[in-house]
Parts: sequence; structure tokens; C-alpha cells
Amino acid sequence: MAEIAPLTPLCYDRRAPLERLVAPPYDVISPEGREALAAQDPNNVVHLILPEGEGDTRYGHAATHLAEMRATGALVRDEEPGYFRYDQTFRPPGAPAGAPTLTRTGFLAAVRLSPFSDRVVLPHERTLSGPKVDRLKLFRATRTNLSPGFMLYRDPERALDEHLAQARPLAELTTDDGVVHRLSKITGPSALRAITRQVAQSSLLIADGHHRYETAVAYAAEIASQNPGAPDRAEFRYFMAFLANGDDPNLVVFPTHRHAHDLSGFSFDALLAGAGTRGLFDVTVLGVGATADSLLARLTHAGERAPSFVACAPDGRAALLSLRPTADLADHPTLGAQVEPLRRSDVALLHGAILEDLCGITKEAQAAKTNLYYVQDAGQALAEVRGGRGDVLFLMNATPTRVVREIAEAGEVMPQKSTFFYPKVLTGLTIHTLEPGRTVAAMP
Repeated sequence: MAEIAPLTPLCYDRRAPLERLVAPPYDVISPEGREALAAQDPNNVVHLILPEGEGDTRYGHAATHLAEMRATGALVRDEEPGYFRYDQTFRPPGAPAGAPTLTRTGFLAAVRLSPFSDRVVLPHERTLSGPKVDRLKLFRATRTNLSPGFMLYRDPERALDEHLAQARPLAELTTDDGVVHRLSKITGPSALRAITRQVAQSSLLIADGHHRYETAVAYAAEIASQNPGAPDRAEFRYFMAFLANGDDPNLVVFPTHRHAHDLSGFSFDALLAGAGTRGLFDVTVLGVGATADSLLARLTHAGERAPSFVACAPDGRAALLSLRPTADLADHPTLGAQVEPLRRSDVALLHGAILEDLCGITKEAQAAKTNLYYVQDAGQALAEVRGGRGDVLFLMNATPTRVVREIAEAGEVMPQKSTFFYPKVLTGLTIHTLEPGRTVAAMP
């Protein structure tokens, strides 16, 4: 099954203020956010993951900046192999200030690359070509894996907990969103062996970073063809990832809502009529002007009985759509070809039976986000649609991790933005180099 190895990464000098040097994943950083991060410190990792410059020149700028950071000692090699435990303590998005916090625990490691066809690393969402081209050019220029992916292993008995506890603290910081990040390191031989063996009993489900992983697979094949004598454990054959227990109750998934816009001839009444008359959905009108919290409460309750979502109109109306117990999805022209766990998931039902069939948003338009905004804040999204932005908002329940894994193990993938794992894993805690002559550490 999965093969992992300890990291011997590049790290920021331990004396440096880490909170000024790390960044969120590149794909969630806005242009304004990039400017703010870049201004914090000339060595902030954003200069590497989103380098300045026009066209392809920016990749060379990233390589030059990385070389300078290594030459000046801003980045140094951590030569003692280890797994880097990473804890994130947070309040769920939208929770009040006094709400209880959760702590998600995992560790950073090197994961042996394998194509999805090997069924060792499992995707759960579709990817687009543009981000992969961009990241491949950055890999080639810097010969580093700058941003970790996020993967889930299976450990229902929590067998790894005692071994992950054998870590010595390295750093702690709090980011602007209030999340407390703690980094520590595991180097004991018995703990390293136990962690490696336990993860080897599981496949790995990608929670976040599909584009980065596919890019790493392509880059590894490219470098292997150029270096036929490269060692079997060469660094470029491994991908840096944050690994968390998919069976941990503190691993929470949050929903991503869909805001449809610029739909030709759209009618909210026609949408509800179509949903109710095609034999798939029970439609319950929820009145006018309901708050986001009340709509989400109704949605949560309905989702305990059947796949459901709430449609919200600009005029303040809202309706609950729940899959009928008698609905025959196997014969549906869009959903019928999908495996059972996928076609009965909320997001697949919405995308196939509503967005495509009733709203006319093709699969290609969905993938390109031509007519869709994806939003996490339900209150903000509801205010925007009632303020005249877009045609209809669909509020969603979160897709449970169990369902995500069932779909991935069945060989299927979900629509884009089907899951929202919070908080995001920081970039810059460790950096995995991809030098053909360097190898990852063997187990002691």
C-alpha cells in the first residue's frame, strides 16, 4: 500500500519569526493577500510559490530567490530525518468567539509517488490543466516541492497517537484567522518505524492538493527519464504531504456553497417546478427572508434523512430540495452511469440533476466555473444573492469523509470544490527538495 519516509527538508532558520515567513497554499491567496505577505518579509515563502514577473520569467525569479535564501542561511537543511508533527487548533468557520476549539493533528512526511491507476493514492475531485502547467514550470525551475499536499490515512483504532506523541516542540505561531499552529519533530527510531508501518496498511486519500500531486507525478517521470541511473529512493520520487487520520473525529469537513450566475432565461419558479415534477425531489418552500442560520439548520436536519440542499432566490425566497425515497437514480441520464455512493451524494445530485439538467450549466462550464462562484460563508453568500448578485444560491451540507473515501475507493471523483477541509495547511514549515542525487532517509 502506501510508502512514506521521513523528511530531511529545508527549513527556515529556527531563530527567524516564522509567522512572518509562512503562507497559506498558493491557490487560496488573492492578489491583495500576496502583496501583504510579500511585504511582511523579503524571505516570505510567497516569493517562491507566487513569484513576481511576467510570463515564464517569474519561475526563474523563484529559482534565483530560493538560491539566495539558501546562500544567506535564511533556509537551512535539517539533516536529521524525521516526521514533523503538525497541530492546528481552531474554531470552526462561522462559530462564535466563545465556541469550543478543535485540534487537528497530523504530520509532514515524504510520500512515494504513484499514478492514480495504482490505487495507492486516491483522488476525490476533478482537476484542471492550467494549475498543473503552472506548478510543473515551478517544479522545473526550483527543483523543490514547496507546498505540501494533504492526505488522509486510515487508523480507526488511533494506533499512531502514542507514536505521534513522541515529538519535541519546534515552533508555535498564530495566523490572522486565529488558528494556532504547532510544529514538532519525531526522530526516535521506534516511533519512525511504527508510523511508517501503520500508514503502509492504508491507501491515502487526497484531501487537498490534487493539482500539486499530479504535477509531482509528471515531474518525477520527466526527471526519471533524464536520469536513468537515479537511486530508487531519490527525492524526486516522493511528494511532501501532511498526513492526518481520516478516522479522527476532529477531522471536520465543511461545505462549499454554489452561487450560480448569468444563466440564460433563468426562473426560480421553473427551477422548483422542474425539481418537483421529474420524480427526484420533494420541494418544501421555506418562506421569504429566512436567515442563513435558520436555513442551514433546516438543511442539516433534512440531510440526516436524505441528500438535500437549499435553493435561495434574489427576492428572498428559499426552498428545501430533498431526494425522494422512491427516486430511481440508476435510470437518470446524467447520474445513472455513476457509482451509487457518488450519485447519491449531495454535490453530485446538485451538479447532475439541477445545475446541468435544469440550469443548463454543462459539465465543461462547471469545470471552468463559467457560471458558478464557490463560497464558504453562507451568510455572506445569502446577502450577495439578495443584493442582486447572481441568479440562485445553493446552500450545501458538508460531504462526510466516509462518503468521500467510499467514492474514491470506487474509482470515481466528485465535482470540483466538493469538500472544504479547514484550516488550510501552511506552506513554508518544511520544503522538500527534488535533487536527483539526493535520497530520502531509509528506516533506522
